[in-house]
Amino acid sequence: MGSAAQPEGAAGLRAPRRLVQALAAAPGSADALWLEQLPSLAGGLLDRWELTAERVQAPGGRSSLVVLVRRADGEAAALKLLPPSARGLREEAALAHWNGWGAVRLLDVDPDAGALLLERLHGEVSLSALPDAKALLEAAGTVRRLWVEPPEDHPFETVAECTARAAGRMRAAADRPEAADLGPLVDEALAARDRLTADPSEMFLLHGRFRQGKVLSADRMPWLAVGPEPLVGERAYDLARLVRDRMEDLVAASAGASSARRRIVRLADSLEVDGERLRAWALFRAVDSGTRLIAEGRAREGALLLEYAGWL
Repeated sequence: MGSAAQPEGAAGLRAPRRLVQALAAAPGSADALWLEQLPSLAGGLLDRWELTAERVQAPGGRSSLVVLVRRADGEAAALKLLPPSARGLREEAALAHWNGWGAVRLLDVDPDAGALLLERLHGEVSLSALPDAKALLEAAGTVRRLWVEPPEDHPFETVAECTARAAGRMRAAADRPEAADLGPLVDEALAARDRLTADPSEMFLLHGRFRQGKVLSADRMPWLAVGPEPLVGERAYDLARLVRDRMEDLVAASAGASSARRRIVRLADSLEVDGERLRAWALFRAVDSGTRLIAEGRAREGALLLEYAGWL
């Protein structure tokens, strides 16, 4: 989790550098303005919910600020503040529906402020700290709990709706003159997405960004999921990000391609998910992420993802 100075009231709640770099790139945007207002926003929430700030979680993530706090009764908790760009994901609605089953428990929420008060987990310990085989076993047990029927009149996007936007981004990336070599891989990924969404097999509530780093050590249960970007759709989509965890190790290994395909088979079998649908979603999500990273100037990371996708 890293260390951070003790806050001295609201003025001490400084956003970690990683969050500032991610959100301050567009001066004048709603997210950049939110960064400037963070001390006063956090201070108001601390007062209203009778919280005492201990420290800002650092280095933290690129899409939220997490402050470790104490409630009036001394209970440890975590105050999570979301920028405007992240509030439409409806994280709080998914956490409320899970009600602590496989995921961090939601203690209070202010949707207008983008504020979630969560139970305190051990943020410095995720499944990424375990040997890979053990981490995948624990991840499978955790994600299985999250796959429940969504609430009636739920606010969540479907996988088909979400991936339609991704498909547009991928096509635009492949149409750039300097990216002509991406065309065949993008075509394959888009064709896979068309097949999968034409015949949706299931409609479960999904985490949306499930991977080892999104599962943290806890006191109430050994492991709990955090940071969902909830969707409604088939379980294979939710596993498609998990199967490429520790991708750098796979790419560096001499048997990387066969190891990647075996991992898909193992996870599909252990969670009773169609292996071909999982392979196809893994391909689509890797190409989506790879082309997006290249467009953002992160060429090396993007190239690794596209190499991985080519194995599938």
